[in-house]
Amino acid sequence: MTDGQVLEDLAALVGADVVLAPDPALLEKHTSDYCVQGKPDVGVMALVFPRNTGQVSKVLRYCNDHGIAVQPQGGLTGLAGGAVPVGPCVIISLERMRSIKEIDTAAGTITVEAGVAMEAVQKAADAAELFFPLDLGGRGSCQIGGNVSTNAGGNRVLRYGMARDLVLGVEAVLADGTVIDALRKVIKNNSGYDLRQLFIGAEGTLGIVTQIVLRLFPKPRSSCTGICAVQDYAGVLELLRRARSGFGALLSAYEVMWPDFYQMGTAGLGRKPPLELGHGVYVLIETLGTDPEGDQARYESVIAEAIEAGVVQDAIIAQSQREATELWAVRDSPGEWSKGIHWPQLGFDVSVPTGEIGPLAEEIGAELRRRWPQLVSVFFGHVADGNLHVSVRMSGHDIPELDIENAVYGIVAQRRGSISAEHGIGSLKIPFLHFSRSEAEIALMRAIKNAMDPKGIMNPGKLFTSGPAPH
Repeated sequence: MTDGQVLEDLAALVGADVVLAPDPALLEKHTSDYCVQGKPDVGVMALVFPRNTGQVSKVLRYCNDHGIAVQPQGGLTGLAGGAVPVGPCVIISLERMRSIKEIDTAAGTITVEAGVAMEAVQKAADAAELFFPLDLGGRGSCQIGGNVSTNAGGNRVLRYGMARDLVLGVEAVLADGTVIDALRKVIKNNSGYDLRQLFIGAEGTLGIVTQIVLRLFPKPRSSCTGICAVQDYAGVLELLRRARSGFGALLSAYEVMWPDFYQMGTAGLGRKPPLELGHGVYVLIETLGTDPEGDQARYESVIAEAIEAGVVQDAIIAQSQREATELWAVRDSPGEWSKGIHWPQLGFDVSVPTGEIGPLAEEIGAELRRRWPQLVSVFFGHVADGNLHVSVRMSGHDIPELDIENAVYGIVAQRRGSISAEHGIGSLKIPFLHFSRSEAEIALMRAIKNAMDPKGIMNPGKLFTSGPAPH
């Protein structure tokens, strides 16, 4: 079929205002994400901006009947190319589906369409005196549908879990247009296979999530934030033990920054470091509670005891929300690296058990220095939930990315870790999936894909190699 015929047919199905021709301005935006620069000439037949689930269903049914690939898209803030088209396709963007359907204060839930921005969910929950804990740097532009489809993690996984732990129900549209209505608000539901989990983390390869029921929590009345300096990773683990014991359920974030990262996120960006440079490791600790005065006193007491015991060498504790924001800005600094201090960069998002994070960082750093001493690498991560981020500056040398990736992922595989803790596989990590998944696991995932999308139209070229699973 010609592109013109596809445009005409889709417009007749769902309306000319919903289906747009792929002009250069639209293609520039909708063929790239945060890290992957796509190709505007990839062969986009049409861009569809549905306003409701019914329109998504009609478009998918048409594409499935005619064997046309579909590229689902959210806020385009991904880091693995999961929303970037890799071949001729119809793009379905959920950005017009931005309705907040319901907040149920008794059930502690919010029901939203997939195109709602994460920050909008946070603000709606806050207005209802509730709290939506999922949070990451792209909160203002990333969309909940994309967060669910990639099983987003972020800053508070330690206390509240990943996206999949915050989803009670979903509505999703399968490749053939079938609508799966699993928008239930119950926490306990032991009635067979948990179908919602099929779509969480599947990156749009099994269907398009159109609505989600999310869990909300009591609104915190206190927030305590500080940065501590420790000597080494043994100190990181001892401080974590003390934080868990001293704060209990209040502990919401435990973010670790190695010295090179800390220098880059402060002096490298023209900021005065909250603590002096030169310490072994820096740890940002956040607690969320319900007793402002008591929680602050408790926070200061736990840190003071760690200082007295010689575990913490120095510390700074925020005394206002402004100061807390300034401390978090150090940890959130990767969003500013594109200013030229560490860009372009090759990022790694890996996981191993928390006790192995320090040795893993040492092994990766030693291997990169041994093979390519000219590389500049920085380390940071959500260490308490086993997540290490590594960023390698990709300028000033001609080392193939593939060689660096194989080196890093090979070390992670030796520790039976994951090559993707929270960013997903997308298109960038397909060659390395075998480092984390056995042949039997990949075969089972392919079987599920083949059962739900036998023609292979849903987000081809992602998670697996392109095309449907072999029969």
